[in-house]
This record gives sequence, C-alpha cells and structure tokens, in this order.
Amino acid sequence: MQVILLERVAKLGQMGDVVDVKPGFARNYLLLQGKALTASKENIASFENQKAQLEAQNLETKKEAEAMADRLGGQQFIVIRQASDGGNLYGSVTTRDAAETATAEGYTIDRKQVIIRQPIKTLGLHEVEVHLHPEVMVTIELNVARSPEEAELQASGKSIQELAAEEEAQAEFEIQELFDDIGAAQLDELETEVEQQTGEPAVQEKAELDEKLDSDDD
Repeated sequence: MQVILLERVAKLGQMGDVVDVKPGFARNYLLLQGKALTASKENIASFENQKAQLEAQNLETKKEAEAMADRLGGQQFIVIRQASDGGNLYGSVTTRDAAETATAEGYTIDRKQVIIRQPIKTLGLHEVEVHLHPEVMVTIELNVARSPEEAELQASGKSIQELAAEEEAQAEFEIQELFDDIGAAQLDELETEVEQQTGEPAVQEKAELDEKLDSDDD
C-alpha cells in the first residue's frame, strides 16, 4: 500500500515521500496518527498545495521541541515502587509512569512520546527515550527506588546490591564488636577473681582464656 508522509517517520522517509507500507501498518498507525495519507492523485495534489504551510508548521513545532529538549534532556526523575530485597519490582515501570512523573515535574509529555527499549523490572537507574518531534529525541533517566532516601543513594552512584552489602558488612562488624566486648569482660572478671583469691595477677589463667577465645574465633 502506498502512502504520502506528512512528517518524517523514522526508518521510513521524510515529509512528502511516497512510500510502500503494509496495509495494517498504514491503517493502524500512519493514517490513524495523521502521519500520512493514502497516495491517491487527489491526496498528492492536496499535499503539494499545502506543502509550504505544512513545512512551516513542522519547522515551528520542531523549534518548540528543541527548546523543550534543551530543558528535558538528561534530567533524572524519581519513581517510587515496591520491590523485593533483591531489587526486583512487583510489576514494572511503564511509559505512562515515565510521562506522568516528568509532567509532575513541569515537563508536559505524553506517554506516546516515551519509548522504553528494555522492560524496567528492577530498582536502579534506567534510561528511556522521549520523542518530542519526529526529528527531536532526548534521553531521560528514571531513578526507580523504594523510598526517596534510597533514590538519593542510587543517584550518588550506589546500586541496591552495594547498599545491601554495606548493611550486611556493618551488621557483621557490630556482632564482632559485641563478641570482643564479651571476651574482654570475661578476662577482666577472671583476673579480678584470681587476684582476690591469691593476691597475685592471673597471668596463666588469662593466657588460657585468650587461647580459648582465639580457638573459638577459628
């Protein structure tokens, strides 16, 4: 099926090009979205009569899109979602989520302008495309986290796995400190008890307890 493009369509052609496409693609996308007309003699003649006006309109909307792109490109937006301790989301982040989050921050975009190349199903930083115009595309970053605090840490460059490892290491350190404190207290008690009984420092007994604690650690 032949159609005449009313705007640039990626991997297909520029405004005014007459191209061959599958009927389903033409009806369900190009014609439905107002991106093309069937390439009849009447429509081609109509396009030629309106070509200058269409090109002027395209140029104006392109300038507006470029102005938006200067502000939007590279921005990071926080998306709060529930997830497992391993970082897997209970669901996924959609184009609607991306559009609504950006719009809430003052950037008016439609979900149809957002393209997510890979499904977002984990916590972390994810890049998505925003097509503001057939000739203008920018990339934004979604910071998917379970809380604003977690999002802030992710923005600093730490992944959820690194955060979990740090928490585990801190817990192990605190447990080791607790055992060290208990061992030191036992040594002090033994010294005091022996000195009270013999009137001499408990050197031998202390050495034996030190050796026992060391073997327990091994």
